[in-house]
Amino acid sequence: MPKFNRIFFIVTDGLGIGKEPRQDEFGDTGANSFLHASEVLPLNIPTWTKLGITEIAKMAGHVQKNKHPLAYMGKIFEMSNGKDTLTGHWEMMGVYTKVPNPQFIEKGFPDELIKELSKAFDGRKIIGNRHESGTVILEELGHQTIEKGDIIVYTSPDSTLQICGDEKTLGVEKLTEYAKKARAICSSKPEWNVARVISRPFVFENGKFIRTFNRHDFANKPTSHIILEDLQTKGVEVIGVGKINDIFCGVGINTVYGPASDDENMDIAIDIATSNSKNQFIFVNLVEFDSHFGHRRNAIGYSENISRLDIKLTKLINSLKDDDLLIMTSDHGNDPTYKGTDHTREALPLTIYSKSFKNPKVLGNLKGLGTAGNIVARNWDVPLVCTGEDIFDKLI
Repeated sequence: MPKFNRIFFIVTDGLGIGKEPRQDEFGDTGANSFLHASEVLPLNIPTWTKLGITEIAKMAGHVQKNKHPLAYMGKIFEMSNGKDTLTGHWEMMGVYTKVPNPQFIEKGFPDELIKELSKAFDGRKIIGNRHESGTVILEELGHQTIEKGDIIVYTSPDSTLQICGDEKTLGVEKLTEYAKKARAICSSKPEWNVARVISRPFVFENGKFIRTFNRHDFANKPTSHIILEDLQTKGVEVIGVGKINDIFCGVGINTVYGPASDDENMDIAIDIATSNSKNQFIFVNLVEFDSHFGHRRNAIGYSENISRLDIKLTKLINSLKDDDLLIMTSDHGNDPTYKGTDHTREALPLTIYSKSFKNPKVLGNLKGLGTAGNIVARNWDVPLVCTGEDIFDKLI
């Protein structure tokens, strides 16, 4: 019989906590998303502080030790050879990424790929084709897309191919169709096989280009068996909130709540927690640390988002039943004060909370994001994964 009836698994996408063994190798020396955001604007996170976040992460203005943290706290060092969304989330569920997916930061996408995409996009002209911020490229080329029907294709610091179209003149349905075709084309050759193809619909309102939440990520399918599949076999309802369904291509997911704001995604988790549901794994991605603040190097917004999360975290914890478990971790860092716009390789926080815990403590350094996944695996008695440690018996 499972120890916990429901597990709420929250991923703070792009929230790192500083130095880890391979940080220099990835060119991210000194990156620390959590600390540097707190230095720009002080954090107001009483709940996460009581849980114990400052026992594993430095926070500006905080020096007092928490002698009795309410949660088990650990610092995870990622195992895989990457620092992107797919790599991190997949490692949580048991996939070790040895060879990162291709990136096209230096020169954009090759001419042959662009020609294939243009054919698939009903012969439309493709514009952009470079590594750029999505907001910047929309300011430059958004009107051309609306007026001429051209399609913006660009890449980010991740292994992505992003496609922009206007919701009013092109439509979300057509843009999604193009993204699906692009996924098939990219998957046809290893050298084109980006981790994610992303449809990026936008609207132009009140003199501004606004990217909407009607985006869709078309990711590669996990390259090996994942914990989510085993949970389904056991009859556990796997609920994907936010980008989760896209990240895992629907593999192992029963119920889907699509992309929305971090506040809205936390509200979904809170609503589930207040219900009397049984035997559920609720997997939540909070994307805005990454998409809205990290990549845009908006440290004030990043800090404000952490403080808003704490408010929602308080409500979630108050809603949990005695036999519920909360796990919070991150997939990579994205220091909003760091050079460039790329993700940053950092240590990642692990928070484990249940009202049933008698004497939580700091767990120290942990190897692999699969450590978080293995808690889930042990609870429902499915096979452990090799991308992390087994700490389940320490949770008393």
